[in-house]
Amino acid sequence: MPIFMDRHFLEGTSAADVARAHRMDLDIQDRYGVKFLTYWFDQRRGTAFCLVDAPDMETAQCVHREAHGFVAGEIVEVALSAVEAFLGRIHDPEPAPGQSTADVDPGHRAILFTDIVGSTEMTARLGDRIGTEMVRAHDAIVRRCLGQTSGREVKHTGDGIMAAFSATAAAVKCAMRIQQEFEHYNGGNTEPIHVRIGLDCGEPVEDSNDLFGSTVQLAARLCAAAASDQILVSENIFREYGAADLFGHASRRRLKGFSKPMLVFRCDWMNGGPA
Repeated sequence: MPIFMDRHFLEGTSAADVARAHRMDLDIQDRYGVKFLTYWFDQRRGTAFCLVDAPDMETAQCVHREAHGFVAGEIVEVALSAVEAFLGRIHDPEPAPGQSTADVDPGHRAILFTDIVGSTEMTARLGDRIGTEMVRAHDAIVRRCLGQTSGREVKHTGDGIMAAFSATAAAVKCAMRIQQEFEHYNGGNTEPIHVRIGLDCGEPVEDSNDLFGSTVQLAARLCAAAASDQILVSENIFREYGAADLFGHASRRRLKGFSKPMLVFRCDWMNGGPA
């Protein structure tokens, strides 16, 4: 059966209320031949997201309607591999030792893209073998920084990496650390590697799009728009991070796939980043 993720608008609802509704879904799911795998709840934003194995969207909605009446406002078909890559799990989490219930994950994620500047020209000039080694060096540095900041690699793009973070601050810290690591690398190598980075954050299901669809798209476009050794972040990142002095040179830019100019901020990683 296909896998769906839905989005509920539950402003004013508590985590206990959402947990109770999830248990009510589980109590009657067998009548409809569906299986509710897990859920995420963002109390600050008033949104919840359910992951369900169901014959179709309407059947999944029927369970919600009968169990508790919290019918989803949006629902999309997803791949389990993508859900696990972005969100880190596809089943209900186990409580930590000493806890009776697991902490509720809001499902909100920051998405980071890296891109090697001039990778095609670099490969043409240096040859396939050296070009491949340069990509490997990039991957090693980025993955080390992801490991240090609790980032999760979603996929390799050929000349870059897409990653997801549960915390916006961790994503920004990782982006700055990546640029600092490449600055250090380039100081000791005759063939430097320059990267650009883009960041946005958002919810798993947004306006009947793909999983993190608009968030992924904007982060990728910001990465493509960044200059060499630059980090560009969205207005969402700027507002979530809460440290305006780290971001400067705000401007509105037209980005492919977006009908209106987007407010873009440059991250001052040389002066504001971690050592």
